Amino acid sequence: MPDFIRTRRDGPIVTLTLDRPSMRNALGSHGDCAELVDAVERAAADPGVAVLVLTGAGSAFCAGGDLTAMRERRGIGPLDSPLATRNNYRAGIQRIPEALWQCELPVIAAINGAAIGAGLDLALMCDIRIAAAGAKLASSFIKVGIVPGDGGAYFLPRAVGWSKAAEMMFTGEPVSAEEGLACGLVSRVVPADQVLEEALSLARRIAANPPQTLRLVKRLLREAQHARLPEVLQLSAAFQALAHETADHQEALAAFADKRPAQFTGK
Repeated sequence: MPDFIRTRRDGPIVTLTLDRPSMRNALGSHGDCAELVDAVERAAADPGVAVLVLTGAGSAFCAGGDLTAMRERRGIGPLDSPLATRNNYRAGIQRIPEALWQCELPVIAAINGAAIGAGLDLALMCDIRIAAAGAKLASSFIKVGIVPGDGGAYFLPRAVGWSKAAEMMFTGEPVSAEEGLACGLVSRVVPADQVLEEALSLARRIAANPPQTLRLVKRLLREAQHARLPEVLQLSAAFQALAHETADHQEALAAFADKRPAQFTGK
């Protein structure tokens, strides 16, 4: 089967496209998961990359899991025993939230169409979500008699709050992009033909900042979600000590004094 992930580099911005529109970019195999994880990790390991954008080819962002493979007990879902299935989830789709959680790059989801089940969870693993008008967003696992196996129960309440997350997960019903905007599921809604350019425009604005300090800010935001305030303050002081010693910080101070735009180098 052709590669699942298409990678494009534009200066400090890397765009990853789920590229199997004939299956609405559904995640069907361990190979699909490994491709995405590898692409994320390669981008994160490159000091010249500042921002990652994730989108889908065709009319969908990601339709979730491959239900045909699920019915046939192959791929990333059920296998021949509960123990094998548990290990299959750990070795397959659950590598994706772990990779995106560890990724220190700001990650923008350009939701160009439907984001269903694991597809919605994939978008939730990103830091910022921009949706196309008309996109449908659903935590639809209950509709096929299963639970979110990829960490969706962690991510969705943190995006929309407990009550809205419970409504979405208990009913499995889709919400529109506009409703997603109202509840905080996405940060903006744009015409479908503009969603990727909107994401790239935002990525360029983010990438204009010191890239190594961006990574520190991302890590601080992540850790602050589950740490106590004293721990966050300790980590903030440590990260600030690192940031103060960067050449980019010194350049920012010099540019301010000289009343000129700063020229950051990532050092």
